[in-house]
Amino acid sequence: MNIVKVDDSNTHVYANLYQGYAAEFSRIIDDKLDESGLFEIYPQLKGSVTGYLLYIDGKPAALTAIDEKSAKAYEICDFYVLPCFRKNKVGKRFISSLFELLGGSWEIKQVAGADHAIKFWREVVRDYTSGDYVEDVYEDYKWGTVTRQCFSHSKNA
Repeated sequence: MNIVKVDDSNTHVYANLYQGYAAEFSRIIDDKLDESGLFEIYPQLKGSVTGYLLYIDGKPAALTAIDEKSAKAYEICDFYVLPCFRKNKVGKRFISSLFELLGGSWEIKQVAGADHAIKFWREVVRDYTSGDYVEDVYEDYKWGTVTRQCFSHSKNA
C-alpha cells in the first residue's frame, strides 16, 4: 500500500480514476457526462483541496480529495476505491492512514441514497475513533439531505 499526493506528474491518474467514481454516483446525484463523454471533476484539486492516490502493487487502486477548510480541519470531498480492490479493508486502511498523517478534525458527508457509503463511513469512523464521533443528518446547500460524521483527534484540534 503506497499513498501519494496528487501533483502534475500523476494528475492524469486521478482524472482517470475519477471517471469510475463519478459514474458510480451519477445515478444518485443525477450527474451527466459532457459532450466528450467525461464527468467534470468536482471539486478541482487546487487551493485548499488536495488529492491523494492509493497504489497497490504499483497499480492505482483508490483516490480521495480532501479540503482543508481551515487549519487542521478537513472535509473528505471524494473517496473511491476501484471495485476490484474492494476487499481486505483497503479503503479503511487508506483513509485511516490519512487520518493519522493529517490529524486534526474531520467531516465526512454522504448524499441521500448512497446507503453503501453511509454504511462504510459509519464503520470506518466508529472503528477509528472507538465510537467517539458525532453523526447527524442535515440539509446541505449543495447536496441536499446528507448524513455526516464528525470527529477530532484531540480537544485542541
